[in-house]
Amino acid sequence: MQTSFTLAQLADPDVAESEKILRACVHCGFCTATCPTYVLDGNELDSPRGRIYLIKDMLENDRPATAELTLHIDRCLSCLACMTTCPSGVHYMHLVDHARVHIERTYDRPLGDRFLRTILAKLMPYPQRFRLALAAALFGKPFAATAEAIGFKRLAAMLRLTPWHPPNRPLDPGRFPAAGPERKARVALLAGCVNDLLAPQINAAAIRVLTRLGIEVVVAEGAGCCGSLVHHMGRGAEALAQARANIDAWSALGDLDAIVITTSGCGTTVKDYGFMLRTDSAYATRAQKAAALAKDISEYLAILPLTADQSAPPLVVAYHSACSLQHGQRVTRQPKDLLLKLGFAVKDVPDGHLCCGSAGTYNILQPDIARRLRERKVGTIERLRPDVIAAGNIGCMTQIAAGTKLPAVHTVELIDWATGGPCPPALLECRQSRPLRRSAAAG
Repeated sequence: MQTSFTLAQLADPDVAESEKILRACVHCGFCTATCPTYVLDGNELDSPRGRIYLIKDMLENDRPATAELTLHIDRCLSCLACMTTCPSGVHYMHLVDHARVHIERTYDRPLGDRFLRTILAKLMPYPQRFRLALAAALFGKPFAATAEAIGFKRLAAMLRLTPWHPPNRPLDPGRFPAAGPERKARVALLAGCVNDLLAPQINAAAIRVLTRLGIEVVVAEGAGCCGSLVHHMGRGAEALAQARANIDAWSALGDLDAIVITTSGCGTTVKDYGFMLRTDSAYATRAQKAAALAKDISEYLAILPLTADQSAPPLVVAYHSACSLQHGQRVTRQPKDLLLKLGFAVKDVPDGHLCCGSAGTYNILQPDIARRLRERKVGTIERLRPDVIAAGNIGCMTQIAAGTKLPAVHTVELIDWATGGPCPPALLECRQSRPLRRSAAAG
């Protein structure tokens, strides 16, 4: 794609990077076939190619974002399926992230939109604040349908995503020693900001599996939200501050073999720290090191000697590959290979490249599109008739579980169960209500 940025514009490193990305695009349109919003409605401006044209025009002319452009960029899930499809290697993620920062700086959003985004940015990345918000939301959850009926669709979406049980406590910083006489490795675990409030069993399972294999696990003091939530809202300064806080916390731990992450959305962002902080002389080198150490839990476990325990039954698992894992990190085979190795019958979800509609806060900010994507995803999963749905991201688990009675668990919960840990709570509840079907392989 031909561009016409001035030398003064290209002196800005973010503009220079976006210009390089724009020039890589050859207008082929392959990305449209795998873009969820384009697949739903066929609107060219809701495709990656269409958004690229809009972003190019805005940046080249250095003009404030318009309401129309903001609408189409807001509808982008940042699922990154377009990057997997693109034959030219267009790094759409960095381009759309830059566009969102520009929108945040130059566009005056309607008051209600601005208020909701501020609330999400000031609550969700902070576990203690978010815990209070979840507790309060329990009282409003029965009125979700009423809220939607009177036009408060986003509020209704938030209430429906709130669990019926009180929120759990965040995981405290600490050290979890390796089992056995010899420590084979030492890793930091990114506890995250939402995981333990909604599903503490995920990190608990990861810690059990790792320590069982002789690996010491450390949850660092001062580590918190990865920054992805505000990053995708265009709140660049807040995202970088959260990234720096994590880098400081991990640096204080000394030598680490890996930074293990159980939420794939967080993993995609942490692996991008080197780029995000490339112009920060105080953090650039350490950011690159943290990004290189970052591993999804399945990615890390794939190199370890896991063996199955006979207590876990062989079940039919529909594996939902989170967009941030398959497109953002290109981790595709490891989760399925681990489950197969441990005796589960794994089925790929048809059209698995298409997003479920979670996408961080997308299912709150764009509830109608998110609902349609969830219905599509749940339909393809239920046709497989699995016993359980496995995913590597709490957002996907919450989104999908809101549309089906099938239990949805994290991949590491099944790995933990198959290697001697407890049955995942969601499966335990399901087994008490109805017997699970054994896989065909089990006879």
